[in-house]
Amino acid sequence: MNWKNTSFRYGSLSIGIHWLMFLLFIAVYASIELRELYPKGSDPREALKTWHFMLGMLVFFLVWPRLAARLAAPTPGIQPPPVNWQAISANLLKFALYVLMIGMPISGWLLLSASGKPIPFFGFQLPALIAENKDLAKLIKEIHETTGTVGYYLIGLHFVAALYHHYIKRDNTLLRILPERK
Repeated sequence: MNWKNTSFRYGSLSIGIHWLMFLLFIAVYASIELRELYPKGSDPREALKTWHFMLGMLVFFLVWPRLAARLAAPTPGIQPPPVNWQAISANLLKFALYVLMIGMPISGWLLLSASGKPIPFFGFQLPALIAENKDLAKLIKEIHETTGTVGYYLIGLHFVAALYHHYIKRDNTLLRILPERK
């Protein structure tokens, strides 16, 4: 398989990063949801919150090579081509997902900074982006949580659209991002 995108399908680099991000999204959302199973202040709850942050930051650091790969090579065409409103909707959804992949980790980093908490990243400590400010931390937390909820819908819509194109429209939208079968 070619590592670069062609005009017909995504290359192995784009495919690998896409599915890695998918798995990271599952892990990020699962870790923050599963924390609710444990009492506040307990070690498992705090560990899940730490994993949520570290995995979220991993999304942030991996979105940049993903964007570079996207900009460096052609986007494979959909065959047959979608109607104009679907193409525009798809581009808006992709843009929103990129905003999510960049904005959510930054807001999480700002939240920990404003809360005066350590900012862990797989054995390292990231620097605080802003000074401690509990009132600002509350506002950032609301924004972060609301955007996280919106993220569920964006990811779900992306998933449903891929299935719609594959099973109803019967175009190559989903096949372009799946690893090649031999």
